[in-house]
This record gives sequence, C-alpha cells and structure tokens, in this order.
Amino acid sequence: MEISTLTIEAARSAVATGKITATVLAESFYDKIQNEDSQIGAFLTLSKERAIDAASRIDKLAADGKPLPPLAGVPVAIKDVMVTRGVRTTAGSKMLENYIPPYDCTAVARLEQAGAVVLGKTNCDEFAMGSSNENSAFHPVHNPHDISRVPGGSSGGSAAAVAAGMAVVALGSDTGGSIRQPASFCGVVGLMPTYGRVSRYGLIAFASSLDHIGPLTRTVKDAAIVLTAIAGRDPMDSTSANVPVPDYVGELEKPVRGLKIGVAEEYLGEGLDRAVRKAVEAALQKLASLGCEVVPVSLPHTAYAIPAYYIVATAEASSNLARFDGVRYGYRARDASTLSDMYRRTRDEGFGAEVKRRIMLGTYALSAGYYDAYYLKAQKVRTLLTRDFEEAFRKVDVIVTPTSPTPAFKLGEKANDPLAMYLADIYTVTADLAGIPGISIPCGETREKLPIGLQILGRHFDEATILRLAHAYERAVAA
Repeated sequence: MEISTLTIEAARSAVATGKITATVLAESFYDKIQNEDSQIGAFLTLSKERAIDAASRIDKLAADGKPLPPLAGVPVAIKDVMVTRGVRTTAGSKMLENYIPPYDCTAVARLEQAGAVVLGKTNCDEFAMGSSNENSAFHPVHNPHDISRVPGGSSGGSAAAVAAGMAVVALGSDTGGSIRQPASFCGVVGLMPTYGRVSRYGLIAFASSLDHIGPLTRTVKDAAIVLTAIAGRDPMDSTSANVPVPDYVGELEKPVRGLKIGVAEEYLGEGLDRAVRKAVEAALQKLASLGCEVVPVSLPHTAYAIPAYYIVATAEASSNLARFDGVRYGYRARDASTLSDMYRRTRDEGFGAEVKRRIMLGTYALSAGYYDAYYLKAQKVRTLLTRDFEEAFRKVDVIVTPTSPTPAFKLGEKANDPLAMYLADIYTVTADLAGIPGISIPCGETREKLPIGLQILGRHFDEATILRLAHAYERAVAA
C-alpha cells in the first residue's frame, strides 16, 4: 500500500476490509517518518505508545465486526500548540521544552473519539508567531517540494507532514494565516473554520480573539470529514458557538452553478507575484466554466489590515504570554538572585527573538497613554474590515483571492526583515480579524514546481459553501 497518497476514506476502508490493520498502518507511517523526517523536520515529538494503543483498539473493533468510527485507524499529526495528555507539548519554544500536559485539547480528544491515531506533535513557529517556521526554538521545517525553501508558518510542520506523506491529516492553528499560508506553500488543503466553530480549549493561546483550530489535508473531502469530527459547542470554551454543525460531506455534492464569486481588486494589486496572479485568474476561469458568476467587489479597508492585525495580535500575545514567568511551570532561569531577576532572566532566556518582539509591541500598544491611540483604534479598524466583508457578502456567496502574494520563499530570505515577513500575510489576516471561514486549495505551480494556493472566503458559519466550491474546483481540475 502506498501510504504517501492515502486519503481518510482509503485508510479507513483498508482497515475496515482487513487489507491492513490500524497497528501496521501506524507502524508504516513511523517507518516513513524515521526515514524521511531528518530532511524535513516536521515532527518535534512522536507519541508511538499512545498511537499503538489507539490503533489496537480500532483493530479489536474490526476483529469483533463492530461498526468503525469515521476516522478509524487514520494516522494524524497535531501542531505542537495543542496540549496532549502525557505527551510533550512545547509550542515550539524553549519556555515549554519539557512540558507534559495533564489533559487533552478538545479538538485532539474529538479526533481520537472519531478513531484517529495520533502519531505525534509537529514543529511550528514559537507560540505560533511566524510565517515561515524558522522561529521554532528547535529547528526550522523544510518544504517537501524544495527543501531549500520554507513550508510557511506557523503550522509549517503540519503542512509539511501531510505534503510529505508522513500523516494523512494534521491539525494546525490559524491566527493570521497559519493554516492557509503553509497549505498554499506545501500544496495541500488548509481549512480555517469560523471563529467559534471549533473549541480552542487546550490550544496554547497566542491571540485569543483571533486563534482558530483547523485541518490540513490532501483533499477537500478529508477537510470536511475532519471538520465534522472536531466542530461544535464545547462547555470548556466559552467562545465556542452553539451553532448546529451541518453535514459537511453531504453538502459537497450540491451543485455550484449559480454561485456568485466575489473578486476584490484590493487582493490583486501591488506585490502579487506574476505566476500567482496567472494561476488565480485561471482558477477563476475554471470556476466560471462550472457555472459560477464572477462579480467584482470592494474591500476598501484591506490596506489597514496588517497594521491593525499586528496591534491586536501582539497586544493579546503580551497578555497571554505573561503567564510564562518561571513560577508554576515551564523554563526557569537558574541561579537567579532575586524574584525579579528570575522573572527577567527566565523570559529573556526562554523566549526567542520574534516572540520578544511581539510581546514588546503589544505591551507598548496597551500601555498608559497609548491604548487609545493604538489598540482601541486597531479594534475600530477591525470593525470596519468586518463590515467590508458583510457588505460584500450581500452581493456574493464567496470571495476568491490568492492565499499568499508569492510562492514559498527561501529559508533565511526574510528572516532578518520582519516587516517583509509580516506583509506576506496580507491576504490572510483579514479573515482572522473578521472571524470568517477560509480555505486554501492548490491551484497550480510556478515554473520551479512550487505550489500556488487559491483562497476561498465565506460568510460566518458557512464553511459548507466554501468546501462545496473548493471540492467542485478540485474535481474539475483533476478531471
């Protein structure tokens, strides 16, 4: 069996029909990780004992002829910002290098309840802060399509694991594009659900009003299957929405003819790579050939999205990361002479440069005399951005954009230019600020065979429509 291209259905079917046991399937993925991950660096921690236990339970169900759950035996990887009981969870930081959580993230628990087998924890930018996965305290991740290039961030390890065939599915988190941008760079599907659709309980917080959990998969149908498993109200997360979860898989087959697709001129302007523009325009033509109507729309406040995002996100990061002080858990500086010295040295030694930069930016924006000028104003701009989308969605069903202005860039290319790195998120941060769902799907390649991503944005809690359109496009391209 070729495990590199397995989908959820294929993996589950193989286990259900006895072609392979869940245990042997898991062992096959561990062999692949052992043989290939030294070049990619997608994983930080493997959870083999937990995985084999889970696989054995599935094998017993199969042997007894009992019904199998929807993700039975499917090997999955989890971004290392989601806590896992008894399995090291670092958030890509020296601060949590040896942290062993006593509980599971809700999304992880729901995957396992659906029969998934958790292979391990994937590498990421420290505390999910970055767009290239070069900010990990341990090692960078390499793009499986070209190991001299970045996989995107911050969920680079999860995207690379799926792209390299080292997991069928991976969970990532998205605060400013951290699921969709790595999906684009690595040529996989990355879905960010509506804020509140998936519980954030057990997600190590970066920016609490922006953080989302979502899947990275090989196909749109797999993304729909995973979202069905992890979505829904969670009493442990007060921000999770009590909104019914549709039959996402059943909705995929509905026709797309007549759907109105919005195209915003603000997303096709300066800085957009020529190959990306060409691929996106070709994708729009393909969607039009399926009977969709392409409609121009305007999102006039897009130009303010990056500054607004990097004030809101850093302010919330400053608040959330205050807990990492060496007192209760995590890294603690040695031989400190006083309590304040211990605080200072712990945070200086435990955090990397990018995390420190964002904490300082956020602390400044929240400080006395600057709150109104920066944080409050950024929140007002956020409201304007949300209204832009609401106005556009009165005219169209979805909005289609590039996922990233460029394909994957070289490792180290933007490492010393934070502003250039931040501007790479221009097409993704708007959806996080507005709380709407978005998906990135492959829509072609550059001459260098680097993947290009197409982003589809939808109304709040209307993941079904963006999945349906993405599925129709995926199928049309494959035909």
